[in-house]
Amino acid sequence: MVTNIALPRFAKFGAGSIDQLGSVVTQLGIRRPLLVTDRYLTETGQTERLVKLLEVAGLEPAVFSETVPDPTIASLEDGLALVTTHGADGVIGFGGGSPMDTAKALAVLSANGGDIASYKAPSSHEGPALPIVAVPTTSGSGSEATQFTVITDGATDEKMLCPGLSFLPVAVIADFELTMSMPARLTADTGVDALTHAIEAYVSRRASPFTDALALAAMRSIALHLRRAYRDGTDRQAREAMMLASTQAGMAFSNSSVALVHGMSRPIGGHFHIAHGLSNAMLLPAVTKFSIASAKDRYADCAKAMGIVAESVDDHTAAEALVLELQQLCADVEVPTPQSYGINAASWEARLDTMAAQALVSGSPANNPRVPTHDEIIDLYREIF
Repeated sequence: MVTNIALPRFAKFGAGSIDQLGSVVTQLGIRRPLLVTDRYLTETGQTERLVKLLEVAGLEPAVFSETVPDPTIASLEDGLALVTTHGADGVIGFGGGSPMDTAKALAVLSANGGDIASYKAPSSHEGPALPIVAVPTTSGSGSEATQFTVITDGATDEKMLCPGLSFLPVAVIADFELTMSMPARLTADTGVDALTHAIEAYVSRRASPFTDALALAAMRSIALHLRRAYRDGTDRQAREAMMLASTQAGMAFSNSSVALVHGMSRPIGGHFHIAHGLSNAMLLPAVTKFSIASAKDRYADCAKAMGIVAESVDDHTAAEALVLELQQLCADVEVPTPQSYGINAASWEARLDTMAAQALVSGSPANNPRVPTHDEIIDLYREIF
């Protein structure tokens, strides 16, 4: 079997690596970059810092800071117009998953035209795109290393997964110091998101030895450092480890695909506007419990990599221990249920049939060790509520 691997051309990791942004962009031949970010990073002065780094390098940047959580088709319009008026020849995604997803969409749409809905799975786009530089400020989405973007159709509340090499960043700058100010809630949600990426990449039907190594390494590090980063955001060692693990997990799932957790998570975000990492965290223990019988050995490997059980423990015991640890981890970092988050029970129930259909059509559940039926997905949604 041939395994296809796609990764960014190069990456820079470590404290202070953001100071090399100008040289990275110059090295890629970009002269007029569009910096895609959000209002928070702009209001706190971090966007201005990046603009100055670009200007010192002799570049002519423009800023689009109107990205929104869970970017929509409509939220792309002003960004696309700015790409044109500025004559941008590259984009920089600066922020969490939403600014990076927005930057990816702008890079592809500005080079090809059309509606982003035409790029959603199962299609895969490998045509022209502006070069993308990814600068993450959270440790979770892994978007800096993936060939996917996720855009919401505001008319239907469908979160559209848009895959293809054209969405893959060319370069990454992963400076963990940019994550030091993340609040505990965001640290938890993005951290469990990264763990979900690693576990799903490993148990995916499309996993390979290449992705396995990245996924196991990410799991091992997250198990050691997520609670530390949650308890103390100034823990530099934990922050640095989580940043690297997030990128490793992103590389893993970009090349093996995610599975049922993500298939079910996107509709929750689309319909109830829950952050992607948090909706993943709500689902991870229950979906793992649902799936373990179909891949006990793989889930056992996860438990052993995370240090939950010894290498000598049998697969059944190890897989069961993994479920218990995921439940405990989510409790320790205070992951709410949809109900405790504030979602109305009647509204949740009314959308289950649509959400289950959207989960299945995304294709991600087909990668799961145990492929669910429509009704089984509905049962899982009810269980986590």
